[in-house]
Amino acid sequence: MTRRRWIADEIIGNRAALVGADAEHLARVLRVRVGEEFDIAADGRVRRGCVVSITPERVEFELGEDLPAVLLPYITLLLAIFKFDRMEWAIEKATELGVARMVPLIVKRTDSHLASAAAKRVERWRRIAREAAQQSRRVAPPEIAVLARLQDVLDVAAERRIVLSEAEEQVSLKKAVAGSKGPLALAIGPEGGWTGEEERQFREHGWTAASLGPTILRAETAAIAAVSIVAAELM
Repeated sequence: MTRRRWIADEIIGNRAALVGADAEHLARVLRVRVGEEFDIAADGRVRRGCVVSITPERVEFELGEDLPAVLLPYITLLLAIFKFDRMEWAIEKATELGVARMVPLIVKRTDSHLASAAAKRVERWRRIAREAAQQSRRVAPPEIAVLARLQDVLDVAAERRIVLSEAEEQVSLKKAVAGSKGPLALAIGPEGGWTGEEERQFREHGWTAASLGPTILRAETAAIAAVSIVAAELM
């Protein structure tokens, strides 16, 4: 049986700890006992962890041998903000698919109410990503950056930068990704799509426009489909 993986909140030498909600879940729900073993991810490594002390506020582990860890391609996902319930779903699934960094964007067609409320959602998005990272047995959760404006991220560091565009009819996403080996940035627009001015800004900063096909997808569907294609091409 595969051991459950946890991402450590604290690590000192050969000791690691879970605190807060994860510790309470282990202690009260899973009723963990001293001596039980789990996979513990910390500092970019996965190690066998043996429970040595338990309280509802803190569970400590003695760390042992290193375990195999899968190296994921470095994908940065720029995600224009859309309805929060669907955005949370997209963040969860993008985490499961291996995205390394997500940047929530405020763009021209971002709903004003969503834009004003989004800053208070960032911590919740980080919690969702952390939980999804543990469930999918990642070594670390993705970084969820603070809110950004498009002009602040157009020069994001990446070997290749691709923007999904409804206006693009010739270049498929798979074709745009082909041959890429290094870090890749992928931009997904808001409901209603990018404005003409935003499309121009992407072109001027060297982004490649690509299409997911002739149908119009919801933002969260486009995000998951696009990340799946990119991850499959880069692995």
